[in-house]
Amino acid sequence: MPIRAGSNASASAARTAPTLRETAVGPLPGHGIERLAARIAGLDRWRRFSAAVALGVLASLSVPPLYAAPVLWLAFPGLFWLLAGTSTGRSAFLTGWAFGFGFFVPGLYWVSWALTVDLPRFFWIIPFALAGLPALLAIFTGLAGLGFHWLRRAGWGGPLALAAAWGLAEWLRGHVLTGFPWNLIGYAWVGWLPVLQGVSVIGIYGLSVLTVAAATLPATLAGSRRQGLVATIAGILLFAAIAGWGAWRLSGDDGAVVPGVTLRLVQPNISQADKWSGEKLRENFERQIQMSKAPGIDRVTAVIWSETAVPFTLSWEPEAQRMLGEMLPPGALALVGATRATPYGTQPLEAWNSIYVLDRAGTILTAYDKAHLVPFGEYVPLRSLLAPFGIEKITAGSVDFSPGPGPRTIALPGLPPVSPLICYEAIFPGAVLDPAGSRPGWLLNVTNDGWYGMTSGPYQHFAIARTRAVEEGLPLVRAANTGISGVVDAYGRVRGEIALGEAGILDVALPAALPETPYARWGETGFWLLLLLGLLAGRIGRPAR
Repeated sequence: MPIRAGSNASASAARTAPTLRETAVGPLPGHGIERLAARIAGLDRWRRFSAAVALGVLASLSVPPLYAAPVLWLAFPGLFWLLAGTSTGRSAFLTGWAFGFGFFVPGLYWVSWALTVDLPRFFWIIPFALAGLPALLAIFTGLAGLGFHWLRRAGWGGPLALAAAWGLAEWLRGHVLTGFPWNLIGYAWVGWLPVLQGVSVIGIYGLSVLTVAAATLPATLAGSRRQGLVATIAGILLFAAIAGWGAWRLSGDDGAVVPGVTLRLVQPNISQADKWSGEKLRENFERQIQMSKAPGIDRVTAVIWSETAVPFTLSWEPEAQRMLGEMLPPGALALVGATRATPYGTQPLEAWNSIYVLDRAGTILTAYDKAHLVPFGEYVPLRSLLAPFGIEKITAGSVDFSPGPGPRTIALPGLPPVSPLICYEAIFPGAVLDPAGSRPGWLLNVTNDGWYGMTSGPYQHFAIARTRAVEEGLPLVRAANTGISGVVDAYGRVRGEIALGEAGILDVALPAALPETPYARWGETGFWLLLLLGLLAGRIGRPAR
C-alpha cells in the first residue's frame, strides 16, 4: 500500500513514494494495529497536518496542571506513524511543526492573558501571542520531525531515533535566543514523584528523551508483532524501574530540616491591575508589612516577599528600608523583591529587578540582580528596530532592565547560603547555581505570576521550579504575589503551600539539603549520553527508505 506524500502528488511521485513496508512502521501482515498505522501513515498532506495538530493537543494534556502522562503513549505513536508516511524532509518538518503547534497553543495560552492587564494598549498583540509564540516554538518540533526523517530506520531503532531528535530539539529550544524550555515533555512526571526522581541523575532533558522513547515504542507493534511486543514491554519496564528506584529514594526521606530556621512567606494576592496603581502603592506596601507582623513573627528567622513586592525603587527609599527592618524580630532578615537603580538623578539611569536582603536596622546587606530577563517584559530586544512599529515593554516604565552577572551563592547570617532566582530564572535546567561558587543550602525563587490570573501558567511555573529542587538535591522556597507560594524539599515534595489566588502567610521550617546529586555534579552528561545512544541505536537495523 503506497503512502501518499500529499494530495497533489503526481503519479510519478506516487510510484516512487515509500511504501509502508519500506518505512519505519514495518511490514503489513494486516492486523488491526498495522491497518491503523497504514491508514495514519497514508494520510494526504492536509489530513496529515490536521492529525498532527490533534495529536499535539492530546499530548498537551500531559503537562501541568493535568499531568495526564499516559496520553503520550497515544500521541507519540501517532506522530511516529505520521512521520513514517512522509517522503521528503519538508513534509517531515511540517508534520513535526503541526504537532508542536497543537501542543503549544493549549499549553501556553496563558501568555496572552498578561496582555489583558492593559487591554486598550495591547489587545492587538493577543492573537500574535496566542498563535505566534506557539508557531515559533513549533519550529523546534519541526526540526525534530526533520531529524527523524534523516535518521529513520526500521524496527525499534525508529522510536529511539525520534526520541533522540526530540531531545535535541528540546535542548535547542532551551538555549537558542536566550531559550524558553517551558513544558518540556519530562514535566509530565512532576505529578508522579517516583518517576520525577530520575532528573536527579539525567536531568529534565534526559527524562524527556526516555519518555518519548518509551511512549513511541508501541508504534513498532505495527511491524513485527513479536519485536513490537518486546519493545513495548521494554519501555514499560524501563519506567517501572525508574519509578521503583524513585520510590526507594523517596522512602529514605526522614523529613530533616535545618535546625532553628523558620521562614515566613508572604503572599498578598495583589492583582496586577492594582500592583502599580499610583494611589495604591503605599497601601500595598503597608498591607504586606502588616501581614509580615502577624502573630508568630517572634519565631521567624526570615520574612520573604515576592518579586517586586516593594512597589518602588527600594534603593531610593530609606523610609521603606526602615519599615522593613522594624517589622523583624531580633536577628531576623527580610528577603524582598524590588527594583534597584543607580543613584537618583544620575545619567544614564540603570535599573535592575532585584532581591534585597535587609537586617532589623533596615540596612541593605546585599542584593541579587536578575540575570535572565524576559524579552518584551523586562527589556525590548532590538529596540531601535522595533520602536518605529510601536513595540514596547508590556510592564510599567520605559527603561529596560539591565541584566545581573548570573547565578550567585549568597551567604546570609543565621541561614544557610542561598542561590536566588527571580521569576522564570527557575525554568533553566543546570543554570540555577553559580558554577564557580560554593554549593548553597537552598534555592529561593521569588516571582509575580499575577500577570496570568487563574490560568494554568502559575501551576506550570511552580511545577517547573519544583523540578530544579529534585535535580540539584536542594530545597526550594518560592514566594509569589498571587501564588503559588510554597516550600519544596529536595525530593520535590511540597512541605507547605499557599494556593493560587489566595492571600496569606506561611510559616515553615527550611528542609535540609541532600548530598550533591549526580546531575548537580555532572550536569547534562547523562542527557548527552542518552542522546548518543539514541542516535546510535537509531542507525541500527535496515534503512527505512
